[in-house]
Amino acid sequence: MSGVSRLLRGENNIDFVAWWKRGLALSVVLLVVSVGALAVWGLNLTVEFTGGVSVEAPVEGVTADEARQALSDAGQPAARVQVVTDVAGKETLRVQTAEQDTEGQDELLTLVAELAGVDRSEVSITAVTASWGADVTRQALRALVFFLAAILVYLTLRLEFRMAVGAIVATLHDIIIVLGIYAVFRFEVSPATVIAFLMVLGYSLYDTVVVYDKIKGGEPLVGVANRMTYTEGAVRSTNLVLLRSIHTSISSLLPVLSLIVVGAILLGATTLNQFAIALALGLVVGTYSSIMVAVPVVVWLKEREPRYRQLRERLAAGAGTSPGAAGTGPVTSGAPGAAPAPAPSGGDARGGTGTGGKPRPDGGGQRAEPAGPIPPRPRKRSGPRNRRR
Repeated sequence: MSGVSRLLRGENNIDFVAWWKRGLALSVVLLVVSVGALAVWGLNLTVEFTGGVSVEAPVEGVTADEARQALSDAGQPAARVQVVTDVAGKETLRVQTAEQDTEGQDELLTLVAELAGVDRSEVSITAVTASWGADVTRQALRALVFFLAAILVYLTLRLEFRMAVGAIVATLHDIIIVLGIYAVFRFEVSPATVIAFLMVLGYSLYDTVVVYDKIKGGEPLVGVANRMTYTEGAVRSTNLVLLRSIHTSISSLLPVLSLIVVGAILLGATTLNQFAIALALGLVVGTYSSIMVAVPVVVWLKEREPRYRQLRERLAAGAGTSPGAAGTGPVTSGAPGAAPAPAPSGGDARGGTGTGGKPRPDGGGQRAEPAGPIPPRPRKRSGPRNRRR
């Protein structure tokens, strides 16, 4: 707990250079797995994106496997079936299929009503065309491109171009990994997921800008005078801002977790579940990337600038390694390594005489004696002083 205590007191001194190397290896593994999952399985898109028909009906005592088998026997083997239970214990049968014509929708409505054992009037049906889903996808991609362009322009003006590049790399890193998690665990991607995901990108950018601003503020300390390279300055600034990033992430994650637990699990609100999962994943991955991706990318780019490269070479060669080096310390006369000059004749270093003196009472050498005869001490007057009358 000593490390946690130092972190809470703001006294942490973490070697982020070593952690950045570990983070790079972890990010590469996550990116490879995410890209592979997206290529093999793809995303589990809802009917809003793929187009199709969604039918819902109250049900009791029917499992999803039974409904799936009945739909397969009726000629709907590709139908996606779910049985959702709310906090009151009420079950709802949800069936999603590909696009159907009017006759096919009517047959599906009748089949679901028979499976649920309810009247047709209690069954709701929603039909979405594939063109609508394509339009939503196109709008989402357009918003993402605009978002990345805004990052590049704003951070270039506010901080510098290299930091803008680092923020974009971290954002793309977050996008790929979150999409990979959705592909691996087969979470549904709905319009609510896209909205939450765009919100998370904004949070990730905010956290990255906070870290970059701290690094930018510490750049005046980088130089020979403080014997600090740009990497060391970035490590120092990251240690200073780490606790703030952790507190911000935890305070943002707690309400999202409450949405998952209370809204989705207890109340059975699946729309909240889709929204909250995207927020939770984005918050965790965004906090990680702001420290472990965005900062090392900027350090890698800045260390290749001529001035910081020359600074690193000078410090590695020993320039400014001691306060007295390169003429910065006090200058002493005489050749280097020469013996100290003897004390002046007639006295030692403490002011005592070299010869003829008496020992000092404190044993600190000989007591100084004046040269030549000692004059007589003046005699005191006896009697009253003469007064003027």
